Amino acid sequence: MAFNYYLNAFRFHYADFEGRARRSEYWYFTLFNIIISYGLMGMMFHGEGMYFMYFVSVLYSLASLIPSLAVAVRRLHDIGKSGWYFLVFLIPVAGIIWLLVLLVTNSQDGENEYGPNPKGIGNNNNDDSMIQNIGQ
Repeated sequence: MAFNYYLNAFRFHYADFEGRARRSEYWYFTLFNIIISYGLMGMMFHGEGMYFMYFVSVLYSLASLIPSLAVAVRRLHDIGKSGWYFLVFLIPVAGIIWLLVLLVTNSQDGENEYGPNPKGIGNNNNDDSMIQNIGQ
């Protein structure tokens, strides 16, 4: 299930900067992105295919840039912040720490200007949709 967050970011939300993303979606995507990146870098330094693996690593980095930004923006939307808050990481040290705090902050309950809560908490669900959520 956790790897599905990673796959879904590429398949369904590649350049989707709208809506909200749960903490688990953001952090699982980030975790698998880091694991794959380090795996590619590790393979780059072992064996005769060093230049080929360097090329593959660069391609992967470029391919994962847009979904990485998109899931981070949707994560910020989940706590009620604009996606432009992501640029705070450009401030040395303090900006990175503040962005990290924002990214681990719990979702806003209910709907906000970016859409319904992806957890379904506080969304004024009717009984039928609540029963469907329990079955999932």
